[in-house]
Amino acid sequence: MNRNVLEIIDALAAHKDNDSIRVLEELGTNSPDNEVREYTSRALVRKNLHDSLKVVIINQGKGINDLSPSVAMSTINEILSLKDKTEVLKILDDTINMHSDETVKENARSVKSLLALS
Repeated sequence: MNRNVLEIIDALAAHKDNDSIRVLEELGTNSPDNEVREYTSRALVRKNLHDSLKVVIINQGKGINDLSPSVAMSTINEILSLKDKTEVLKILDDTINMHSDETVKENARSVKSLLALS
């Protein structure tokens, strides 16, 4: 992956505003490049904010629901490595209880189970 792309993703990840989350979601998680999606998803998890975590948990085809196993697993690994898991557990619970897509709900259940074991 291009070094400039990595630096842009890192710079956006360092910002605490919602605009940075929006840009990462629109450009990074929608990229045709698996590496860009993977790095972006991990950056969104590291932000550990409600809006950034929602992007990688509740959206079909993004983060834990990405069709690329490497993107999905790297996102899950990043979630497991969070020190404060309060917000991610809240979003996982909401997803399990309220999301309309069964695949998204099942992925959320799986990640929540892994968190319980970690």
